[in-house]
Amino acid sequence: MSTFKQLAAKGREGTGKGAARAIRRDKRVPAVIYGSGQPPVTISLDFNTTTKLIYAGHFLTTVFDIDVDGTVIRAIPRDYQLDVVKDFPMHVDFLRLIEGSRIKVEIPVHFINQDICKGLKRGGALNIVRHSVEMLVPAENIPDSITGDLADFDIGDSIHISAFKLPDNCKPTISNRDFTVATITKTGGMDAEETPAAAAAPAAAPAKKGAKK
Repeated sequence: MSTFKQLAAKGREGTGKGAARAIRRDKRVPAVIYGSGQPPVTISLDFNTTTKLIYAGHFLTTVFDIDVDGTVIRAIPRDYQLDVVKDFPMHVDFLRLIEGSRIKVEIPVHFINQDICKGLKRGGALNIVRHSVEMLVPAENIPDSITGDLADFDIGDSIHISAFKLPDNCKPTISNRDFTVATITKTGGMDAEETPAAAAAPAAAPAKKGAKK
């Protein structure tokens, strides 16, 4: 589960492109904290720290305690913008969190037991339909991922969300159907008619020379 990380910030005055460019010239990243019915707080972040956090992964599922000039605000990143050429951070949007709140987050999907999966051992391929699933989760207990066990799945099977053991109080936002997360498919080199029974059946014995027809 996600833990709360500490993040230092500075309050900033002014909005708009001119103010943002001035902040970036100082090697800082403009950002804003909004939500929970409170006025937005405009801040700036250290450029190097922000870059490392974004490229380390899980940035959008990490809760931060942001120290804004001595005032701590708990928030989670909702979006960020990168420079279209150099890929460095241009702006970050944070959502303010309050105790007991629940939020929608894209949770990564992982799989285990590929090595003993029936379909994969027979030469099939894992086709991941959803690499992440949007879920409604407690803001203070965001899962790092959800895991599907492939051990008993064969070629032609679909792995639905119901096959995943979901953390407590975490639910997919799609609630009206048991949607597919992955499938086990045939590969190009497999016989389209191959089945486990056919693969196990012995070959017919050749006819003896001179036998009557």
